Amino acid sequence: MHNNMPTDTFDVVDFVVNKGHGVSGLAKMGLKSVPDQYIQPVEERLESLKLVTDESIPTINVCNWEDQTICDAICNASKKYGFFQIINHGIPMEVLEEIQAAAHRFFQLPTEEKVKYKADVFKSGTAKLETSFSPSKEKILEWKDYLSMHYVDHETASASWPPICKDAALDYFNRVQVIVRKIYDILLKGLNLKGFDESKKSLLMGRRLVNFNYYPSCPNPELIVGVGRHSDASALTVLLQDDVGGLYVRAPDGKSWIHVLPTKGALVINMGDMIQLLSNGHYNSIEHKVVANSTKSRVSIATFILPALDQVVAPLPELLEANGEKPLYREFLYNDYFKYFFSKGHDGKATIEWAKI
Repeated sequence: MHNNMPTDTFDVVDFVVNKGHGVSGLAKMGLKSVPDQYIQPVEERLESLKLVTDESIPTINVCNWEDQTICDAICNASKKYGFFQIINHGIPMEVLEEIQAAAHRFFQLPTEEKVKYKADVFKSGTAKLETSFSPSKEKILEWKDYLSMHYVDHETASASWPPICKDAALDYFNRVQVIVRKIYDILLKGLNLKGFDESKKSLLMGRRLVNFNYYPSCPNPELIVGVGRHSDASALTVLLQDDVGGLYVRAPDGKSWIHVLPTKGALVINMGDMIQLLSNGHYNSIEHKVVANSTKSRVSIATFILPALDQVVAPLPELLEANGEKPLYREFLYNDYFKYFFSKGHDGKATIEWAKI
């Protein structure tokens, strides 16, 4: 271990979490091996995953959102895989490149600049710098730092998101919202329901976050995870990958995993737990995880579309009535779900199981 590296448990956590250096601070120290706090049990490592090499998540050309063939492909992918990639979605390549460059700019800032956005320092609550997932609750830390930006309105974001990246983040965010509404419209109509309108906004888009995820290069990527096995607590997630790769999705057989190879210009769409719940299990949120790289740092941009925290969620009553279905999930306040999700480390699909009747 590097001789400048704190060696005991308290010091590592203090350096990474409390002092705000994050895992990027560790990576800058030229470590020869990762600290014990990051070493995963064998069953969670990449070597233990049964990988599928002859199957991939669908890539859908959405050049015409009105095409019924495209709509069917989106609905089918959302049921079988819970994940798909879209191309020809209308967001220019230069916008995608700029948002990735903006993320790199933020994480390359000196620590004293970045820590201004730590949750215990920056009190606005609309932008916060975090490391791992839920460090105070996790037994083993994840090899990731992230900046989470909560969109309230344009004025608030302009005033409180980091100046070095806010313009790129807002431009990208606004363009993604157009895509999200189109996907929601297709998913609802795929259940033979009325398409998306403003009456569904609080339920499906009441809270929106843009996360810059940063996975520094790691001396022992085979021992750690960038993100552990989980499904998202969102309704819908839109992910922009860079060209490094490292996202793995559980395959439909429930046993093996698919590597989502980066496709230039593509956006990865995945169903969150709330879509599974609202659709009463017709659409599925799927476990996924991220591994780090030994030579390259990885950046991804995740836009999480969630219900409002004060929104009551349950399987859509009009869906249950139309199909004569019994609800598979109970009714509750979304804030209770959100809190439970962050009250523990990543643990597969345990959170949605908690919501079952």
